[in-house]
Amino acid sequence: MLNRIRKDIEPLTNSLALRLASTGISPNTWTLIGFICALIAGILYALYAYIPYAYLYAGIALLASGFFDIVDGSVARVTKKVSSIGAFLDSTLDRISEVALFIGIIASNVMNPLLVALALSLSLLVSYSRARAEGIGVNLQGIGIGERAERLIILAVSSILASIISIELIQYGIVIIVILAGITFAHRVLSVFNAMARRSSSPPQP
Repeated sequence: MLNRIRKDIEPLTNSLALRLASTGISPNTWTLIGFICALIAGILYALYAYIPYAYLYAGIALLASGFFDIVDGSVARVTKKVSSIGAFLDSTLDRISEVALFIGIIASNVMNPLLVALALSLSLLVSYSRARAEGIGVNLQGIGIGERAERLIILAVSSILASIISIELIQYGIVIIVILAGITFAHRVLSVFNAMARRSSSPPQP
């Protein structure tokens, strides 16, 4: 869903990207900055018992990570520095950051770890299904209602609310992520099967 919004605000993000590109910082460096923000969020989750408002700070760090996740791609496009290694780095660090975030939440010991593990597993399966689909020529970008951007926003907002109102609210955020990621994974699997069915039924090209 947020991919559609990204297209609407692309002129704005491109303008911002041009300003950031003038700093001379490379797209891969912006990717690393976003990754570091996500790691900080994961550490803050894990230190919930020792740091007051840890979930609040983690949510803010997570929003910052999402911002830089948009920035790196925009800077790469406006500077014409889009590369395969950059895409690989971005995708790999995204997966590592998701693992760090959910492990941090498990370490905070505020909810059932099995539910958090399920949220992590489904999140990784959503990303894996897209990667495997692209390997066989099926584009799944924008397919599903629970892509990474949506999941991280839900996690960030629920973390902030959990810190301000009640820590139990993080459970609702995790449950929503489980539901959306599960639906998205199923949607993507069906989309691949449908694409393969259409491909096999198409007449061979002369």
